Amino acid sequence: MSKKPIVNYDTVSDVLYIVTRKGAEEESVEVAPGIHVELDEKGEVIGIEILNASAFFKPVAKPLYRHMQMA
Repeated sequence: MSKKPIVNYDTVSDVLYIVTRKGAEEESVEVAPGIHVELDEKGEVIGIEILNASAFFKPVAKPLYRHMQMA
């Protein structure tokens, strides 16, 4: 049975962090502006960090919010 990722959001720093599995971070790679993938010593993904998360998700959240209001 696989575990679900853990999602944390820091409202003060506006950072969304997704933990894919436990492990010590060895390296962080910026895959797109403001999106970092954290890797362990084997180069496997242990987490994803999204900076300025509210701005990043705003284009998705607004239409979704409007759709939910109409339902």
